[in-house]
Amino acid sequence: MYKTILVTLDSTPTDRAIIEHIKQLAKFMQGRVILLHVADGWAARTFGPDAVSPEITEDKAYLNQIQSEFQSAGVSVEAQLAFGEPSKEIIKCIEQKGCDLVAMSTHGHGPVKDLILGSVADSLRHQIDIPILMIRAVNK
Repeated sequence: MYKTILVTLDSTPTDRAIIEHIKQLAKFMQGRVILLHVADGWAARTFGPDAVSPEITEDKAYLNQIQSEFQSAGVSVEAQLAFGEPSKEIIKCIEQKGCDLVAMSTHGHGPVKDLILGSVADSLRHQIDIPILMIRAVNK
């Protein structure tokens, strides 16, 4: 059913909810996972793939760590770091990799805060025609 699952990561503890869920789902479905983090800080937006900053270094290390987790669980996985506006980069990845499911953790800000901050999930649901699995992170 889901052969290529795109997991969007924001490099925060919020990611844990979707990571644990997708490890199990991908293994069950014998699917491939694409991990995507979109660096959207000043350096990333200004210099793109040529950006060098502590943010980029941390993002690469984080992606490598999560990729290793999936590999240890026996899941076929690749990690990708993109640069710029998250919604646009997620859509580009979906098209390039042929994803048939997008999976993400949500912060559960609420409608007012989402209106002010913007919501990648809300933007995506209006622009793509594949399912989006959203799991709300549990704040402890």
